[in-house]
Amino acid sequence: MRARYPSDLSREQFKAVEPLLESARKKTAPRKVDLYDVFCAVLYLLRTGCQWRALPSDFPKWRTVHAYFQIWSDVDKEGVSLLERALKKSGWRGPRATGAQRLKHVLDRGRAEREEQRHGRSEGL
Repeated sequence: MRARYPSDLSREQFKAVEPLLESARKKTAPRKVDLYDVFCAVLYLLRTGCQWRALPSDFPKWRTVHAYFQIWSDVDKEGVSLLERALKKSGWRGPRATGAQRLKHVLDRGRAEREEQRHGRSEGL
């Protein structure tokens, strides 16, 4: 059992977004972490702006949370990530600006890096 944080969703709220997050899963091996705890860890990071390694120890390991964050942050054909959809569906607001700005910054940076990689490949670099 882990501590509750102000950024956490209730289990009932999480049930609304769980199928969406599960859709990104590759069915290779049984999951070893609770997806609820991983999602709450991402919410904690978005709300506090802490560094990955500073994630409280009662959440799953920071590398695990980061791996899920990367998968959920991939943008689809419509330009929207799974994480953005899950946050909207859950009704999570985060802090007034910090969490939303941090999410936007992280996602924009990822998009820019992917665009840069695509352009680099087409030029034959």
